[in-house]
This record gives sequence, C-alpha cells and structure tokens, in this order.
Amino acid sequence: MSKVPSLPYERVVRALQRDGWTVVRQRGSHLRLQKRVEDELLKVTVPAHRPIRRSTLAHILKQAQLDLETFLQRL
Repeated sequence: MSKVPSLPYERVVRALQRDGWTVVRQRGSHLRLQKRVEDELLKVTVPAHRPIRRSTLAHILKQAQLDLETFLQRL
C-alpha cells in the first residue's frame, strides 16, 4: 500500500474531475465539488493550497469514497 502523496490543489481537482466531480463554487481559498452517486449527492471541499497536506488529502479521498489507487490513476 502506497502513501498518500502531497500534491498541489490543481492536480487534486483535475483528478477528481476525471472521476466525475464538478466544481460548483469557490469561496476564498476553498473549492466545493460535488458528484451524484445513485440517489446520493456527495460533496467535498478542497483547499486551494500548494501543496495539500497528505492528511488533508486522505480525508478528501475518504469523503469522496475514492480509494488511493483509483485516485492515483486519475492523476
């Protein structure tokens, strides 16, 4: 099992968009993304930081219900 990388927010947002997420708004230094899965609307907030800390990215992936291997393939 590989470790969660520390990446700039642009790469994280691009990878999430490739997985079907859409940016719905930005407020200050945070972007809000959402994705509809069956009859549930998933929402995540991505801080516009360079880089996003590994622990923060791990929480984002957990909220997005996305495993690390799938995320890394989307980079």
